[in-house]
Amino acid sequence: MLHEAALAYLARFAAGEAALLRVLERRILRWARATDAEPAATAAARALAREEVARLAAAGLVDDAAFAAMRARRLRRAGRSRVAVAAHLAARGIAAEIARAALPEDAEAELFAAVALARRRRLGPFAAVAPAPEARTRALGVFARAGFAQPVAEQVLDLDGAEAQALLQRSRHG
Repeated sequence: MLHEAALAYLARFAAGEAALLRVLERRILRWARATDAEPAATAAARALAREEVARLAAAGLVDDAAFAAMRARRLRRAGRSRVAVAAHLAARGIAAEIARAALPEDAEAELFAAVALARRRRLGPFAAVAPAPEARTRALGVFARAGFAQPVAEQVLDLDGAEAQALLQRSRHG
């Protein structure tokens, strides 16, 4: 039953080992409550869930590295900073070394993500009207809360519309 539940979950959602284990443990808790299962039976079921996740990982159906790489690419395209992506992966139970391997080290990737955030939030070169001086301060705050360093944020805010669009195009195709 745990094997079928794991496969059904993986058919619908991309997940790492920790996330799949949490799903199976929630299912076990629902079963234990519904049947008034003995604590020993619940502990045995949890052990079986850990074994099942390990078996699926060994078979290649659950791959933390592939999940982290896919999720990191999607979040970076959505305008998330390196710090925000690392925090997201940690919250999903991805080990720090796997998360580091999934994140690009270059400053250009961080700039691409910051430009994507500016486009999504209509900041800097994507603003509908010329920004007032206090709008720049607010925009820097948006970038800071998103985890971007101030030099990166200022670089994005100083871009003109054509440069920003070119960066977005280059990030999609490069």
